[in-house]
Order: sequence, then structure tokens, then C-alpha cells
Amino acid sequence: MKIDLHVHTTVSDGTDSPAQLVAEAAAAGVDVIGLCDHDATDGWDAALAAGEAAGVRVLRGIEVSCQVRGNSVHLLAYGCRLDDAALAAELARNRAGRSERVPTMLARLAEHGMPIPEDVLARHVGDSPSVGRPHFADAMVELGYVTDRREAFDKWLADGKPIYVSRYSTPLEHGLDLVRAAGGAAVIAHPWGRISRDSLPPRYLGALVASRQLDGFEIDHQDHDPATRDELRALAAFTGAVVTGSSDYHGVGKIDHPLGCNTTAPEALAELERRVQARGGVL
Repeated sequence: MKIDLHVHTTVSDGTDSPAQLVAEAAAAGVDVIGLCDHDATDGWDAALAAGEAAGVRVLRGIEVSCQVRGNSVHLLAYGCRLDDAALAAELARNRAGRSERVPTMLARLAEHGMPIPEDVLARHVGDSPSVGRPHFADAMVELGYVTDRREAFDKWLADGKPIYVSRYSTPLEHGLDLVRAAGGAAVIAHPWGRISRDSLPPRYLGALVASRQLDGFEIDHQDHDPATRDELRALAAFTGAVVTGSSDYHGVGKIDHPLGCNTTAPEALAELERRVQARGGVL
């Protein structure tokens, strides 16, 4: 069984609709996908319906935007109850943070000779309930300012780059509490990829698992080289964390992240299911 627990759609910063994502998963031979759009659940129903028709199991997930001491950390939340008011309010706050910085980012782009008309940006936002940096990147590609999303981020949009504007993100431990209260299971996405390793040292990750706030680590991910995966796997064995693997698929919006390039073992999924069921969540 091929299980990919971290994928995205146009509801956040992917380029496939929920139905298109399911069709792509079926074509790639993926049996189970975890739909984890950023701070949003709007794609669940369409993906679940498409999955039922295509024979692909779709799991309800969210990638919650979090931070530790101001550094970005992504939290994968599986099986949270959709009617949990506290979690819904926090997700809305994260989405609002993205939207509130749009005027400043547009102004900075114009100052650097890269104006983006609002209608162009809106076309790339599409069905998403908030405006993310990948939408800016796609507009920059369309207008010829950069060749792809990676160049847009590396030169202009990444943290600390000229167009970057900070925003609100959920404090990680508060996010973990919210996920648990909503019946979900919490897995830190690509914990030692990108910029988050210094914020998530082994002792801290171990303490989060020991406190039963954190359920697992997404270890098999394109942002982790083999040595990093080995280190994290040893830490998971020591702490008892569930080990997952995922593509972090975004359609054509992210290079080298094809569906099923990293997968999760069936026994790891079974353990997450057991925990969600015990907490009253719905996976």
C-alpha cells in the first residue's frame, strides 16, 4: 500500500484542484493521501468525494502555520473535528495574517520594479481562502520577473528577503494543544528541513513527544538528506514518535516533489488512526 500523508491543492498553494489531486494520486498508484492544505479545510469534501469514486482514500489533514521563537514551523494535524471552534478561530487568524500583509508586499514589489496588478494576483489565488507567498511567486512568473517559484523565493519572497513581510503564526505549543483538543494527531512537517532545525533541537522534540502533545515526525521528506533522516529516525525510536513520510506535493508549483516520492508505512498510519479514534477525531 502506497501512503502519502502530506499533499496540497488550490485551496492553499497547490496547483491541482481537490478532484485533480485525487486523479493524479490514482494515476501515480497512491492508495492513501493526507490532504493538508495550509490553515484550511475547504478542500476536504471535494477530495473525499473524488477519492470515493477513484478508489483513493483521502485523510482529513491541515498544515498549521506555527512558529517557535519567531522561526517558522509547520504542524501537520490529522483527523481534527471540523466543528472545533477554537481550532477554527486560530486557523482563521493565520489566514488573516497572510491577507493583511498583501498591500505591503505589493508595494515592495512595485518599489523593486516588479508591479503586480491585483487582477493578476487574484487569478493565482483562485479558490484559496487566503493569499500566500506562492501566489505572489506564480504571478511573478507569469509577468516574467522570475523563471519559477524557487527563484521567486530564493531572491525575493523567503524570510529575510526584500519582499518578505512577517505575519502572525500560531505558537507551536498552543497549536499542539489545539490539535489535541480537536481530537487530532500532530506530526511536525519536515522538522529539520529549511530553517526550522535550530528551533527544534532533539531535546525539545523529545520533550514534546514525552508530554504527549506531539505524536510524530515527518522524516522521509525531500528537504531531509539521508543523514538527517537517519538522525531523526534514531530520535523517533528513542522517543517513541510515529515516523511518517510524504511528498509534500504541490502540483507543478514545487519541483522534485512528485506524489509518492516518500511514503508512510501502513503500521504508522494505523497508529495515527488509533490515536485519533481514541481522542474522538475523524480521520
